[in-house]
Amino acid sequence: MPLITPRTVYLNGAFLTENEARISIFDRGFLFGDGIYEVTAVLGGKLIDSPYHMRRLERSVREIGGHLPVSTDDIVAAEKKLIEANDLTEGLVYVQYTRGAEDRNFNYSEDLLPTLVMFTQAKTLEHVAAVEKGLKVMIVPDQRWERRDIKSICLLPQVLAKRMASAEGCDEAWLVEDGFITEGASSTAYIVTEFGKIITRGNSNATLPGCTRLAVLQLAQERGLDVEQRAFTPQEAMTAREACLTSASNFVLPITMIDGSPVGHGKPGPIFRRLRELYMENARKTAV
Repeated sequence: MPLITPRTVYLNGAFLTENEARISIFDRGFLFGDGIYEVTAVLGGKLIDSPYHMRRLERSVREIGGHLPVSTDDIVAAEKKLIEANDLTEGLVYVQYTRGAEDRNFNYSEDLLPTLVMFTQAKTLEHVAAVEKGLKVMIVPDQRWERRDIKSICLLPQVLAKRMASAEGCDEAWLVEDGFITEGASSTAYIVTEFGKIITRGNSNATLPGCTRLAVLQLAQERGLDVEQRAFTPQEAMTAREACLTSASNFVLPITMIDGSPVGHGKPGPIFRRLRELYMENARKTAV
């Protein structure tokens, strides 16, 4: 077997091999899921939508009463160093923040030193089969907490939802609450009506404010595409002309089947193709 070179990772200001990096068993991220994460796509060795991700990271940390140990400029500089060190052309950079480590205690100390971890992950993002064949989605109950606008590392409900979907041969789970789709387990959900209107749920505590979503909606509105931000039902989704999702790890991908029923003609549609074209063009233009 060929030797696999260990990745370089970042841990609390130091660049180490992944085998050297160590985190305390008393870290609150491990004990309580007390932390935040962010993930940024990399294309051509450059970061995609980086300012959006850094603003969301700052907001999420602030919403849990935490503080970043370094500036977001420092974080971006470290991300770029990791990309170079790991010779990453296409993939993802993860940033994970936790409140820090101390003896197990729900009521954490105020003077904890945060833990900050970053690592890269190689992944094909642009030329994927799903662009042409689409994704299959399963609708499952939304069992998450009420502050989904915070990008928490507590992802057990999403893990279980995705496993349920995978067991049925699906690629993603769309979560439903009070009769409406909230979002995907790790993506933002969209449908296109028979009149060509793009529908996606507006931001609130019920959904994560997606960075790819923000970029896509801005581009759609600039190009005069018809967009409405509102909740939609599973029935609307299954009778829509098109459906798609966005996320940092998928960009924009079509959904061609929901709960075993084809969406529209069961093939990626023109609105999806236009959104992906606009996004990819802008992503490359604004990458840093």
